[in-house]
Amino acid sequence: MRQVRILVADDHSIVRRGVRALLETHRGWKVCGEAATGAEAVKQAKKLQPDVAVIDITMPDLNGFEATRQIRAAAPQTEVLVLTVHESEQALREILDAGALGYVSKSDLDLNLSTAIESLLRHKPFLSSRVSEMMLERYLKGAVLPKPAGMGSVALTPRQREIVRLLAEGKTNKEVALALGISVKTAETHRNNIMRKLQLRSFSHLVRYAVRHNLVEV
Repeated sequence: MRQVRILVADDHSIVRRGVRALLETHRGWKVCGEAATGAEAVKQAKKLQPDVAVIDITMPDLNGFEATRQIRAAAPQTEVLVLTVHESEQALREILDAGALGYVSKSDLDLNLSTAIESLLRHKPFLSSRVSEMMLERYLKGAVLPKPAGMGSVALTPRQREIVRLLAEGKTNKEVALALGISVKTAETHRNNIMRKLQLRSFSHLVRYAVRHNLVEV
């Protein structure tokens, strides 16, 4: 039987230990690496090429959305399972857009983690029961998942939201470029496009936008 290799990324060591303990009760499953930040998760995924990456939605350097996008680009065969404390339709949309195949609440890890991994190993999606209920309710009402909230009716892409977060945390264009693996010119272009898209006139307005939309902690 082929060994299943799993990468675990969470900025809390106690969560990583708990996830590792749950996973390694399964014969043939091995945690091949751990990461405490989004950037580390991407680096480890590139190096280890795991079968599954289990990633916290909120991490330093890169959040779970951007880390997922980069992992899927660098290791297309790696399926991504995102862990979250808060279940929401907006987060679900961004997670799926980033390329993740699974979405599990941390409060239900002992119930859902193994089943989610098994589903992802078959390249099939897995959503926690609450998220499935939300989707069903939307379907029955004839609605679709809403786009992430932006300024008024404007919605930012996951990449743009990550750039706003980095800028609001005080990162320079060069530091943003380094964190996201893009050129400084591209980072500057993104920043200008975001300011224009949100109709913001100054950097302080950008910071207030980030705070209002929970892109940074205060």
